[in-house]
Amino acid sequence: MTPALEFKKLSLRIGGKQILDSVSLALEAGRITALVGRSGSGKSMTALAAMRLAPAAAETSGEILLGGADMLRKSEKDMCALRGRDIAMVFQEPMTALNPLQTIGAQVAETILIHDGVSRDQARTKAAGILARVGLPPDRIAPSRFPHELSGGQRQRVVIAIAVALQPKVLIADEPTTALDVTTQAQILALLRRLTREDDTALLLITHNLAVVSDMADRIAVMNDGRIVEEHAPDGFFRDRLSNATNGLVARPIVRELKDDPTGAPVLKADRIVCDYQHAKQKLFSPPARHRAVDGVSLALRKGENIGLVGESGCGKSTLARALLGLHRAGGGSVDIAGEAFPSRDKTAMRRARRSLQIVFQDPYSSFNPRQKIARIIAEPFHLYDHPPSATEKRDRVQDVLQAVGLAPGDAEKYPHEFSGGQRQRIAIARALATQPAVIILDEATSALDISARNRVLDLLMTLSDERGVSYLFITHDLSVVRDVTDRVLVMQAGRIIEEGPTAEIFDRPQNAYTQALINAAPQIKWPANASG
Repeated sequence: MTPALEFKKLSLRIGGKQILDSVSLALEAGRITALVGRSGSGKSMTALAAMRLAPAAAETSGEILLGGADMLRKSEKDMCALRGRDIAMVFQEPMTALNPLQTIGAQVAETILIHDGVSRDQARTKAAGILARVGLPPDRIAPSRFPHELSGGQRQRVVIAIAVALQPKVLIADEPTTALDVTTQAQILALLRRLTREDDTALLLITHNLAVVSDMADRIAVMNDGRIVEEHAPDGFFRDRLSNATNGLVARPIVRELKDDPTGAPVLKADRIVCDYQHAKQKLFSPPARHRAVDGVSLALRKGENIGLVGESGCGKSTLARALLGLHRAGGGSVDIAGEAFPSRDKTAMRRARRSLQIVFQDPYSSFNPRQKIARIIAEPFHLYDHPPSATEKRDRVQDVLQAVGLAPGDAEKYPHEFSGGQRQRIAIARALATQPAVIILDEATSALDISARNRVLDLLMTLSDERGVSYLFITHDLSVVRDVTDRVLVMQAGRIIEEGPTAEIFDRPQNAYTQALINAAPQIKWPANASG
């Protein structure tokens, strides 16, 4: 039986650097092949090569056979006819994969118009049916909505709808669930599994999450340094445990000393915070509808304490973080930072409060100016001082925080693109540390990292907490992170805190049904009973 897609000794070089080295892999119709490996091993470049979307400077050799025909020999015009019809891709970040100026219905219909030659009305009707097939029925999620009006899971469903609109022979999913909460992740994976079986599609699932692999894959290929170094059936892969190429993909406990009962005045206190969003007017003279994203949330964080804030996408976690930072105007309640009301009309007090509370975002690359060197990026918060440091003091402070996060002083003269994802996250942490804050908010700061990079970043954060007394508010959907590094957990649903308590108690004896469902939805590696140590 001819494979739906086959790589034969595929090699790829960029600027003399070997990215892929004799990659050979076959995908079969109706089956899921997982491609796993650490960050930088070549997984995403393999996917881009399969779509003929590798950088223009890339030099390729070997074969990529789609239904027996070598795609490397096809013209760009021929590839445009194939993409979306015979081979399609689901990208990691749906918000950047979707056009923010087009409705979701129009974006699904576009693929149909290009390849099927039907009328616009027929394409729109078919697009509505495809959206319903992926769990977005028109009576609940109208095709006239724009991407920004949807949650992360709903946007990912739109991207999948575009990819499967014409039931392609091959579907490539590159880290399709890393930015999603555990319940939404489970729904998206179940959707991909169902579509693969129903359409007899060959699915290449690229991920660093071995728990997802153990639940989804019919075949597992391990990539390291641009090569396929192992290939297994799932039982054999997990029975023999892990090789050197994959043992860094299993989460290990983070060693830290939990705080027994932190005392003293809170360094961050929120009291009954309320945040609303205003929708567009539906009628000319009617008032606009409002959505309550945060509904009376209170929390207190003490020096050296770590709190986890968990909940599904859209529950209000990030809105609460923006309200704490003064980036979203709260409709009610109050915030105190280091004992001072925030925001304040006193400019000096405002600067002092902003120095005390910093944030590390999910994607550090998008929070950096790509044209600025690291030294300038880290020194950016120094304007919050009443008397900004001199050039010499700036240089010394930048080098100090770079060394604190495990980077070299010479890295200050480099640009963001010269670093890996884990290194860029360390730079983001260094920038947050520059003002010697009392609290750092980490908004999904490790979700895009593989497990080995995630562990290194978490180890770093725990060391900084012990050495500098920094307190953390972890906003994340990765429950293993919450369990390892937090002292207390707040569970959020529909804008409210529905359960809170010590981390071990929440995980071992959750009282609320929603909390129980959240914990049970977290994927777990299914180790065979006879797995070797």
